[in-house]
Amino acid sequence: MSDLNIGKAPPPKAVIPFYATGALFFVVLCLLLFLSAGDLTGHYFSPHLLAVVHTAVLGWGTMIIFGAGYQLMPVICERDIYSPLLAVISFYALTAGAVLLVISFWFFWVGWPMITGGALVVTAAVLYAVNVYHTSGQCNRQAAKFIVSSAAWLMFTVVVGLLLAINLRFPFIPMNHIDVLKLHAHAGLAGWFLQLITGVSARLVPMFLLGKSAKEPLMKYAFYCQNGGLVLFLADAYFNGISTRGLFYELIIAVGAVAWVLYLADVYKNRVRKKTDWQMKQTGLSFVCLLGAFVVLPLLYGSNDKRWAIVMGTLLFMGWMTGIILGKTFKTLPFIVWNNKFRQLNGKVKVPMPKHLYKEQLVQYQFWCFLIALLLLIAGISLACVVLIRIALVAWIITACLYVYNVGVILFYKIDTNGSSN
Repeated sequence: MSDLNIGKAPPPKAVIPFYATGALFFVVLCLLLFLSAGDLTGHYFSPHLLAVVHTAVLGWGTMIIFGAGYQLMPVICERDIYSPLLAVISFYALTAGAVLLVISFWFFWVGWPMITGGALVVTAAVLYAVNVYHTSGQCNRQAAKFIVSSAAWLMFTVVVGLLLAINLRFPFIPMNHIDVLKLHAHAGLAGWFLQLITGVSARLVPMFLLGKSAKEPLMKYAFYCQNGGLVLFLADAYFNGISTRGLFYELIIAVGAVAWVLYLADVYKNRVRKKTDWQMKQTGLSFVCLLGAFVVLPLLYGSNDKRWAIVMGTLLFMGWMTGIILGKTFKTLPFIVWNNKFRQLNGKVKVPMPKHLYKEQLVQYQFWCFLIALLLLIAGISLACVVLIRIALVAWIITACLYVYNVGVILFYKIDTNGSSN
């Protein structure tokens, strides 16, 4: 990350707690999945699966993304973060909100605990959006535009989620609850996660590969297709109900995703760093999972079998989102910790390089465990085989433990004044 303006990096208290807490939530996610293995062969609208999804989305995905966003926006736009205090408050709000929502969904406590959790998540999203918007300033870089638009979609998503939580206790929404839930899910996946990951990867992948692309217009097409397709889908579904027309709008979103992947493929083709490490392999595999989810999408319209919805969710949450986080954590967190702990010591004592702050061998094991766990889980869900699902989830728990241990190695890495390391 040497070509970034590290002088603009935010204080560690605005970033590191998100990574540490997100790692713990990943373990919780895998344990909850194991406990609810039988639910993965049924309908997706069940208390346990709702708890699992919100653990994945809020405690795992959004938690890590908040930390990465607070780290990257200042250095991308070469401005100090607008408010480290708001970042810290958003951490506590998101953590408390996620815990309340997960517990409420697991036991299906419809009422004030669920509503309070939703309100805390909305608070965290608003604070994050304010920080992102003011930090971006007049920054015209395409990556920043994606991050800002994703923050807007996050606010929309969590507000709708809060309304749904209220509706479960005090019914007031005229539309079918499940239909609104689908709009909530689309906004979160295609608005918040897809656009945020598109923006961040468009900056990080070229940097890590030392590659460039002359096909910058692809990122503009990606921006307009992803946003345009999502707006059309939500508007048509709200006013006319969800129908097969949605497949056309989702195709527009898919075109935007393909444009983004083609841009990254061109970066990969023109890279200077020819050797592909395990982190980039993990990232590449996550893109395959995203494209796989788009392939499964037509089956949701052409079949009443609810397994395909869970298969698609698995590809998106455990394949795409989790895959890219596992890949990018050990590209970003070591530098963040190094910049905080060792940059001032550089030249005074012997300090490690960022890539030496974690155990590379564990990243390799993590990759293979992730791949085995994902393939077995998809097979188990497709075949409705609970035994195979449980075996897959044991592999997921191992993957999470490897990840958490390696994150801990980074966070607690120390050197003494003589330059020896732990």
